[in-house]
Amino acid sequence: MKNLQSTYPLTRDVGIPCIGYGTWLLKNDVSGAEAVKQALSAGYRHIDTASYYGNEEAVGQAVRESGIPREEIFLTTKLWNDVGTYEDALASFARSRARLGTEYVDLLLIHWPRPDAFRHCWQRRNAELWRALEHLLKAGEVRAIGVSNFLPHHLEELFQTAEIRPMADQIELSPGYLRREAVEFCQKQGILVEAWSPLARGGALTFPEIGEIARRRGRTPAQVCLRWCLQHGTLPLPKTQTPARMAENADVFDFALSDTDMALLDALPDRIGDREDPDNPGF
Repeated sequence: MKNLQSTYPLTRDVGIPCIGYGTWLLKNDVSGAEAVKQALSAGYRHIDTASYYGNEEAVGQAVRESGIPREEIFLTTKLWNDVGTYEDALASFARSRARLGTEYVDLLLIHWPRPDAFRHCWQRRNAELWRALEHLLKAGEVRAIGVSNFLPHHLEELFQTAEIRPMADQIELSPGYLRREAVEFCQKQGILVEAWSPLARGGALTFPEIGEIARRRGRTPAQVCLRWCLQHGTLPLPKTQTPARMAENADVFDFALSDTDMALLDALPDRIGDREDPDNPGF
């Protein structure tokens, strides 16, 4: 990976830029659109949103007003937990696409594998949604399809009925929260792992071990975390509304962590706790 435009392959014809700009908590107003435009101006070409975030209009506005050709920007959105059938999935996607103001979406994900509303029929629900995603992919309305917060047992259930395997799985992942089983399973299956909250919900910026590596490398803790993700072959999705931090998060391509650094980061304990359980998310 040489820069923000370097890509991981999702299919033979579709590459996904190796660092995404996360939009969780961005407002659906001028400030949200401005943040996305700042990210695009800083070189980001991968923008991650979701219907649940409530900011798809702002994201779409930023893409249109950026002056960057649509085909150079990779847009992700997600189906929320209230979507339970094939028809609901198609309707939800149509609403997302209208809000984004785009003819197609680059990556469409199922947001959670076992939401409360479908706790006792989650396998059937996911199969129905996945069938809709496969339809949209074949119709050219999306360029790639995947899942979010799916663990190996959720993916194994999906494989039972899927005609097309998921191309990406977006999970919480950071130093101190390795998700080894999920990452190894996905990578063996050829599924790209995307890392949401790659800075451990901001906590990693205060971890003394990360601070020490950052000092030795002449980098910031955030840069160390993002480099750690890349060297594990995963795709980080940092989020910030501060232009200086956008630039900082993008400046991770001219250094490498040593094997010793990586081993130390891999051995960090989880200091955050209270994570969402994909089988009992509470929403």
